Amino acid sequence: IKVFGDDMDVMLENAQRIAGVIQQVPGAADVKVEQVTGLPVLQIDIDRGAISRYGLNIADVQAVVEAAVGGMTAGEVFQGDMRFDLVVRLPDEVRRDVDAIRNLPIPLSHDPGATDAAAPTVVASRDEAAFVPLDALAEIRIVEGPNQISRENAKRRVVVQCNVRGRDLGGFVEEAQRMVDAKVSGQLPAGYWLEWGGQYENMIAAKERLMIVVPVALFLIMGLLFLSFGSVKNTLLIFSGVPLALTGGIIALWLRDLPVTISAAVGFIALSGVAVLNGLVIVTFIENMRRDGEPLATAIHDGSVMRLRPVLMTALVASLGFVPMAIATGTGAEVQRPLATVVIGGIVSSTILTLLVLPVLYQLFHVEGDLPEEDDGPVGSLSWHPPPLPEEPPPS
Repeated sequence: IKVFGDDMDVMLENAQRIAGVIQQVPGAADVKVEQVTGLPVLQIDIDRGAISRYGLNIADVQAVVEAAVGGMTAGEVFQGDMRFDLVVRLPDEVRRDVDAIRNLPIPLSHDPGATDAAAPTVVASRDEAAFVPLDALAEIRIVEGPNQISRENAKRRVVVQCNVRGRDLGGFVEEAQRMVDAKVSGQLPAGYWLEWGGQYENMIAAKERLMIVVPVALFLIMGLLFLSFGSVKNTLLIFSGVPLALTGGIIALWLRDLPVTISAAVGFIALSGVAVLNGLVIVTFIENMRRDGEPLATAIHDGSVMRLRPVLMTALVASLGFVPMAIATGTGAEVQRPLATVVIGGIVSSTILTLLVLPVLYQLFHVEGDLPEEDDGPVGSLSWHPPPLPEEPPPS
């Protein structure tokens, strides 16, 4: 959950409130707020009243502090064609010592009228420079500053992270959004807002892509079936196996108490192809038997019986291959289990319903004598006729 705004303290406070709400949602694990504070910072607050008594201004004090801590360029060093800045600053051990920083000597003006009589300045002689320690002109302390400032789209943000265990990501986010909206979102100041990202954002993007991919895949399957048979009637008959297969996949997910995830949607796409394949085998065989002169009822019965073994073998090979994924428990099992469950459940239901329902639908939608000509038959059934033998020449 990304908290956007301007003030880091306000953003951190609301992020911690959100983390407390997320911890109450079932399935939340490893909830933490992005580390944005905790870096020690040396803070020097210049006392304007004190520097005015000494006849100094803020630039005089800042110039000394800059030269001592940050360094100041005093010249250049030449090495052949290369040149380097010569930076003068205090040694590291002195810059890390707060007491040494407090004792930094700040030079005073030589004008005796520039300083106030109340200022405790000691000058050895008129020709010698007078100094005052930095501690007398500013308050020096170590404070806790920002560790990092993260931005997204030019706006500051603080991230609340968590993992989801024991439930689906979509259901977890929906429940978390309801609780956060009720307890946090309505109390955000003006100019502050929340966004939900991470894997949930990727899931939403994948769903939007699948809204396009799934219809395109089904349309391509129907187009290939129509090119194979040249008949809208047979195309719809074979395509009827798709909803039968989807029903089995949904029931299998429900029985195993698994969510409909992106991997499950991919499994539905693969399942559609397998379901169509079973119907294609049966309808093609029935069509070929009718062209050989078999009556409609006999062709449907014998075709369903004779294609029983190939259909069952195709279904068993595909479903048994997904069994290891369906019972996986290791890394990536949350992706493998929904996909394999959809495919196995869909293949079982599609195979049973295709062997029982498809012959009945073929009987209802076809009548005796409606078979098209041989030239309009299925493209997938190929036949080869040998060329005629040359005639023997007559005997001389």
